[in-house]
Amino acid sequence: MKKIWKYCISLCCMAAVFAGAGSVTAMAETADTAAVETQAESQAAKPAPAEFAHITSCEVTGGNQVSIKGQMEGSWSDPAYYDNYLYLFEMKPYQRDLKGRTDYAAWITKGDELSFQLPLNHGTQEDRLYSSFVVAVYDGSEYTIVSNEAYVANPESVAKYTDPYKTAQTKKGLLIQTTPAMLSDAFSLGVNHVIVNIPFNHILGSGIDYEYDGKTYHFNKDVLAVYDDTIKRMSEKDMTVTAVILNGWNDSTPQLYYPGVTKQPASVANYYGFHVATEEGYESLRAIAAFLADRYGRKSSPYGRVSNWVIGNEINNQLWNYMGPMSLESYINEYQRAFRVFYTAIRSTSQSSRVFFSTDYNWMHEADGSLTYNAKDLLDAFNNQMIPGGSMDWGLAYHPYSIPLTEPEFWNDRETGLIKDDASSPVVNMLNLSVLTDYLQQAQFRTRSGEVRHVILSEQGFTSTSATRGTTEDLQAAAIAYAYYIADSNPYIDAFIMSRQVDAPSEMAASQAFGLWHCDTSKTNDIVATMQKPSWLVYKNIDNKASTLETTEKYKALIGISKWSDVVPNFRWKSLEK
Repeated sequence: MKKIWKYCISLCCMAAVFAGAGSVTAMAETADTAAVETQAESQAAKPAPAEFAHITSCEVTGGNQVSIKGQMEGSWSDPAYYDNYLYLFEMKPYQRDLKGRTDYAAWITKGDELSFQLPLNHGTQEDRLYSSFVVAVYDGSEYTIVSNEAYVANPESVAKYTDPYKTAQTKKGLLIQTTPAMLSDAFSLGVNHVIVNIPFNHILGSGIDYEYDGKTYHFNKDVLAVYDDTIKRMSEKDMTVTAVILNGWNDSTPQLYYPGVTKQPASVANYYGFHVATEEGYESLRAIAAFLADRYGRKSSPYGRVSNWVIGNEINNQLWNYMGPMSLESYINEYQRAFRVFYTAIRSTSQSSRVFFSTDYNWMHEADGSLTYNAKDLLDAFNNQMIPGGSMDWGLAYHPYSIPLTEPEFWNDRETGLIKDDASSPVVNMLNLSVLTDYLQQAQFRTRSGEVRHVILSEQGFTSTSATRGTTEDLQAAAIAYAYYIADSNPYIDAFIMSRQVDAPSEMAASQAFGLWHCDTSKTNDIVATMQKPSWLVYKNIDNKASTLETTEKYKALIGISKWSDVVPNFRWKSLEK
């Protein structure tokens, strides 16, 4: 055939001498077109794979093995186009398909039990703990995925630290100003939960070198010394510490931002989304997560202990987690891949640590589907995308502020038309909090062991300066009492964490004076406490059996009630009411 083709080409060349070069070009184009059409027809004729490999489990077994099991569905693909084997591929978080790949990790003959075992290689550069796995078929030229993508579902099985979870004595929590005076004040308040914000752009720098997977990463020694001191002091006071991990902008670390994202004005992005869409982004994220988990992951740590980790802030609004306009499905796909890396790093280090994502109170409200999303839709999407990949014991960090934020009386929020008592409610806040916890009690949201997922109210506040009426300090105290009683009496809420210990000047300008202390408004670039508000005493006594009802007695009239049990379902202190 090759000789005949060469002979034909020679004839074509001879003809060109007489007919001109144009005719040769036309004949070549005709030949190319025919070849493309033949290839297209061949591809069109090849049927799609007929089988589906449903991976039902992907777990660490025996300490250092990854065991992958499943079952086949459908019929076998046409043997005229596909061979007789099933191939297992390992996928790194930044790998999205099998294009150009031939490096399958294992194979079985079609008809054999769908079961694979691979070395975990934990702690080496070939560590498979962060990988996912897919099954593929081969047509002689390329591999096609015919399964769900399954991740290792039990990273806690190889955890370095196995201390039990740090359970707090009560649900009372606070975001604390990390000065010695305000730390002492928090101890006086009897706070049991505390929040610490840890932005990546603050902790990266120099002074601490950390080697991970053959590479060295650098952290800011001076900044970490402040975190170490704060977290250690809180831990020593028997507080349960929650760390919120954030991704602020840093020109020197472009790999930490989603590909194509550039620095945005503050009106568009306060923080940026975590991602593992590139190899460098994945490696950096994994190393930083592992560093933090190891530093703060055990009871005996000289730096203190973090028990709860919240990955990002209010992720249903890209103002706090910017990745650029995209559909909810694409956004959650990218976020969840990064979340899994955090989850794996944290749980493989500290077995009992809990990992959360965060939303605001816009349950079915103010979503544009591109940069803002309904909290309910995001919750559904996160859970639905997680299930095929392997369950995680994720929790929810929710922010049930009053609406609007500039008025403290959340008990009047039905007047906005945004509060309902079912899952169609535009907003879910303290007034209808049971909508959230009822929703999470559904079977599809429960953990692998059938438990309702952990929920912490990691940020809420009530202003003592109304946008319309000026000072409302007593109403703020009443709101804090009412809201805490609701959370404390709901068995599915683990923590109630106030957003401010001290007013922030920038927030006060917007009538959002959420602190238990007034601040020095002349110091616009700093937060300096000046005087306690009535809400300070309420919060101090709110979880004290001997004084809680006496302290909150006078605020019932402001709400228009005679008994707390009339408005608080399953009120904890009902037996003590007169």
